[in-house]
Amino acid sequence: MFDSHSIQIITEKVIEYLPKLALALVTLVIGLYLIKLLIKFISKILTAKKVDESLKPFFTTLISVVLKVLLLISVMGMIGIEMTSFIALLGAVGISIGMALSGSLQHFAGGVLLLIYKPFSKGDFIEAQGHKGTVKELRIFNTVLNTLDNKIVFIPNGPLSTGTIVNYSLEPTRRIDSVFSISYSDDIDRAKNIIKRVIDANDKILKDPEYIIGVKSLGASSVDIESRVWVKNTDLLDLTFFMNEAVKKEFDKEGITIPFPQMDVNLKK
Repeated sequence: MFDSHSIQIITEKVIEYLPKLALALVTLVIGLYLIKLLIKFISKILTAKKVDESLKPFFTTLISVVLKVLLLISVMGMIGIEMTSFIALLGAVGISIGMALSGSLQHFAGGVLLLIYKPFSKGDFIEAQGHKGTVKELRIFNTVLNTLDNKIVFIPNGPLSTGTIVNYSLEPTRRIDSVFSISYSDDIDRAKNIIKRVIDANDKILKDPEYIIGVKSLGASSVDIESRVWVKNTDLLDLTFFMNEAVKKEFDKEGITIPFPQMDVNLKK
């Protein structure tokens, strides 16, 4: 049983802390409500800015957690709880975790940058970090590529975000540069006309921009003629094969020689 003196002390403490506790409780309720409104407002801004859907939950959750931690620290301070040691401990734990996960945090930051700047999207064919493939998935720590020979490649987002990325899918049209070698005894204009005929016969080869056919170089064993044609991105591979096969067949029909490497040797007595 408490004596009258103990009851008096408890009563005084309750009277002393009750207003602080009530104020802290009101602050907590209002603070949580304001944080909820702020998160909705930020979500609307991210939607208006067309931020990637996979990035919005991360941003809103991160901001919500940070604000709620700050609110909790403030409320505990209002009650009279000493927060200096707690904040110092929280900071030390944060630094330790950051050092232990420095590599993962780099990939995480890289993933955020890729989601913000969007140098590629799911389904794009890209070349990066020595690999070529179709983007299958952009994760927060790595990007998944599906190569042409159906291999899955996981590229860490850290070096991916700071390295060179070649996106082959962004532009609707691509150019095919093909080189055809003829012998020095063959007629250049005749060979060029054959290549032109092959190009004109294929409706998938674009006429605008206009294609170009010209002598690229005079090699040791051949005259090299290059054609540059524009095609739709989706037709690139098929038309690359088409150009090589069709021109070879037409050269054979017209008696145009594709020479083997050769060397002239002069013997002196």
